[in-house]
Amino acid sequence: MTSVNMLEAKSTLSQLVASIEGGVEREIVIARNGRPAAKLVPVDAAPAGPRIGVAKGRIAVPDDIDGSNEAVAQLFGVGSK
Repeated sequence: MTSVNMLEAKSTLSQLVASIEGGVEREIVIARNGRPAAKLVPVDAAPAGPRIGVAKGRIAVPDDIDGSNEAVAQLFGVGSK
């Protein structure tokens, strides 16, 4: 991990970004008055898409899916007595 001060970051920003893009650096910390203030990291190559409903229309749920709930509950010792 490389750390640079604010003045150096301002004067070499394009070079710092090139280092990140080229994989030379995984992250670069930018410090202000000797204290870390920001982190320069690469943007993910593939943005995460929506996850809710990704299987819609691909899975068939049987009407009797809850038919053995009582038997399963008894196996775990939580069924009605």
